[in-house]
Amino acid sequence: MDISGLKEKAQILRRDIVDISYHAEGPSHPGPALSIADIVSALYFRVMDVDPANPSWEDRDRLVLSKGHACPAVYAALAERGYFDKSWLSTVRRLDSRLQGHPDMNKTPGVDMTSGSLGNGLSLGLGIALALGLLKKSCRVFVILGDGELQEGMVWEAAMSAAALKAGNLIAIVDNNRYQSCGTTCGIVPVEPIRAKWESFGWSASEIDGHDMAEIVKSLETAKQSAGPPAAIIARTVKGKGVSFMENDNAWHQKAPTAEQYGMAMRELDGPA
Repeated sequence: MDISGLKEKAQILRRDIVDISYHAEGPSHPGPALSIADIVSALYFRVMDVDPANPSWEDRDRLVLSKGHACPAVYAALAERGYFDKSWLSTVRRLDSRLQGHPDMNKTPGVDMTSGSLGNGLSLGLGIALALGLLKKSCRVFVILGDGELQEGMVWEAAMSAAALKAGNLIAIVDNNRYQSCGTTCGIVPVEPIRAKWESFGWSASEIDGHDMAEIVKSLETAKQSAGPPAAIIARTVKGKGVSFMENDNAWHQKAPTAEQYGMAMRELDGPA
């Protein structure tokens, strides 16, 4: 899919994220889901080799959503890609739903790894990457982390191990929106300079505008085609991107919109209210 098409898909994902947040049983984290919509669009509709008709295809690329609370973005992409009917999206977080508040690989077609306990995703991704390497598979493992997660020591244990074990099939994407659940990252435990940290651990690291689709695609495809060390892409993003009253307002980390706010957001995103 070309850049224009990917932008259109990202807009569809944003509408679905807002719709999910309105209909979900409990808070569904619209802010951190909206910040990764462009990245998720690029992954599922261009970069990753996947087969919705065969979610367990052995040679598929894998995605680990380490910041599992942002799963509405991935659920929207999986539905749009054809893994399951879009009617499922109205059931997020409900009892007996196959779309829970964090990704569950045993419930949701297309989810490669259960996640939600922050800080664990890179270690899980590394384990998958090493196993694929032993099996001589050429597929790649993408891990999306929040910048607040970088405060977790386990992230850096995995980063150190990945470089030492030459896991070149592992690609980390940091959603650098500068916020975490209770405030700004710089106001809680500063994580900058992020790129220099990854490079010091032996990774190939780059910084991009996480909402510039051409830049996103170029960085992801470069990392996927590389035969070098594991790659880290630090994506500068805006929490709540696409909905003006949600952007950079951390109240929307896990807040559900009212009927009026839902209508406003959907109109901004050119969708039916």
